[in-house]
Amino acid sequence: MDRADARTLLESAYRAALEATSAGRLVLAHLPSTPPTLIAAFGKASLPMLGAALSVFPDAPFVAVSPGGVQGNAAVREALGRGQGEIVYAGHPVPDDESVRGSARVLERVSALAVGDELLVLVSGGGSALLSAPWGVTLAQKQALSGALMAGGATIQELNSVRKHLSRIKGGRLAEAARARGARVTALLLSDVIGDDPNVIASGPASPDPSTFADALAVLDRYGLKHPAARLHLERGVRGELSETPKPGPALAGVNAAVIGTNRLLLEAAAAHLEGQGVRAVILGDTFGGEARDLAAAHAAIVRSVQRFGTPVRGPVALISGGEATVTLRGKGMGGRNHEFALALLLELGEQGIFALSAGSDGIDGSSPAAGAFLFPDSLARSRSAGPDARASLEDNDSGAFFAALGDTLLTGPTGHNLNDLRILLVDSR
Repeated sequence: MDRADARTLLESAYRAALEATSAGRLVLAHLPSTPPTLIAAFGKASLPMLGAALSVFPDAPFVAVSPGGVQGNAAVREALGRGQGEIVYAGHPVPDDESVRGSARVLERVSALAVGDELLVLVSGGGSALLSAPWGVTLAQKQALSGALMAGGATIQELNSVRKHLSRIKGGRLAEAARARGARVTALLLSDVIGDDPNVIASGPASPDPSTFADALAVLDRYGLKHPAARLHLERGVRGELSETPKPGPALAGVNAAVIGTNRLLLEAAAAHLEGQGVRAVILGDTFGGEARDLAAAHAAIVRSVQRFGTPVRGPVALISGGEATVTLRGKGMGGRNHEFALALLLELGEQGIFALSAGSDGIDGSSPAAGAFLFPDSLARSRSAGPDARASLEDNDSGAFFAALGDTLLTGPTGHNLNDLRILLVDSR
């Protein structure tokens, strides 16, 4: 297989997987039978999810909070033209003033519901940043703390436990506000987190929260972060001076939350496409996490085992994995977890390179404009003559610029999708 054919195969598998698990398709399969009194949608896939709901409930009022660059379908545009709803475009991954305004509008609309009303909540990853209602801190202080946690390599669970306890809307508080008015709540969630836990997706605005103020304070301690305003607020919560997030149990009775899309579905769709192209595919798993460099080393070990010994499977085979890596920032370069994984894998394999793709389903990888990067057997050799130094790029977290210089990035723009990451490695026996 030459480079062009491999790139076409890998990209077609990525795009086919996104199409098979599109937000609209998943929502249509799970909508309630009762027309909603209000639709609240937020996250990277909020507008495709909203569009699907409006195609069935065209008269439903709505409020949506979306990142810029994602467009609504005809149903959304027509509803906007009739004046039955509004869209707030807000910041991601760092919340901004529009995130605060969007959150205020969502809470305002939810707080106007009455007994017997039906609230349909459409949740997707990215909602934590897009839906920001700071509590006990200013927006700037919350931005700084979130940035420090992400730069330190905090997991999504750690990040969200802090966000929930510095927010008026996360950690089940949105659903709590609706239930306080006597409204019933149906929440449909697309998961971008390992384990698909509803209380972690977008910081669980419609799900009970098992974490506490003490847990959030422990995260700051773990990463050595001072942030006095946040600490003061969290310490007040630990002392019982502030109300906790609603916990599992009767607190959110009347709320029906369902995860309707997962990373596993994405991987299975990619595997089905490859099998349809005559390529045997094996899914390694959808729960890979940890540092991108460590994850690359683990994948390289599997590649070498397949190549040398035919274990755990014989080649040729497409090895598929998902989940979400983290990146501890050491440099000042451009990129994200998928680019960093790809560059670390390239260095692990050396001259024994393979055809591979690592990309995020949302179409944007970290600070890069690309979804991810391709690897080819000659990538390292080409980089020596046409690109920046691979090792130096990795140490500067500049993997995005490295692959851009080689012309090996996958550019899609925001996809209106968010089911975590997709990695495909084409491996032959040797």
